[in-house]
Amino acid sequence: MWTRFAEGAALGFGAAASPGPFQAFLLSRSLRLGLRRALPLALAPLASDGPVVFLVLAALSRAPPALLRALQVAGGAFLLWLSVSTWRTLSAKRLSTAQAIERGGPEFLRAMLVNALGPGPWIYWSTVAGPTVVRAYAEAPSGAFGFVGGFYLLLVAGNVALVILFALARRLGEEVALALGRASAAILLAFGALEIWRGVGG
Repeated sequence: MWTRFAEGAALGFGAAASPGPFQAFLLSRSLRLGLRRALPLALAPLASDGPVVFLVLAALSRAPPALLRALQVAGGAFLLWLSVSTWRTLSAKRLSTAQAIERGGPEFLRAMLVNALGPGPWIYWSTVAGPTVVRAYAEAPSGAFGFVGGFYLLLVAGNVALVILFALARRLGEEVALALGRASAAILLAFGALEIWRGVGG
């Protein structure tokens, strides 16, 4: 069990440290909302990965390619919308934190959608984590549970660390925060365009 736990922990740390749409989202929200309000967003994978894991383990390998491409296009469109929304908020840089929160809407729900529609969970669970869990469960169920526990423990811990670092960067001054926020918007835009291109191109 502990070997599988360590294997899952290493993979979870790698997932948290890999640049992606969810990490860019955490960056923009940490700069915009501050540490206290952005910290819960690091827990979004715990709430949104369930359907992803279920689909991958149960049926994703047999899903028609057209469905997978449609999911990519939908995810890409959502990321483009987030990029534009983030950029517009940064353009009105005189907004107070309270106003930004009011206009931001249900941030935790947005975090769940960014994570679920992004490529990260699907790639990890379809290529590495899913097959590993299946093999571990066949050997001993405790090993499978240990792997999943290690994966999410380090994934959430890594996300928490990112939120703390980004929120601290917010204190370096308005210009630094705006520059980092615009960078996160550009990253979201790039990832969104890439997902749409992959979905349309097959």
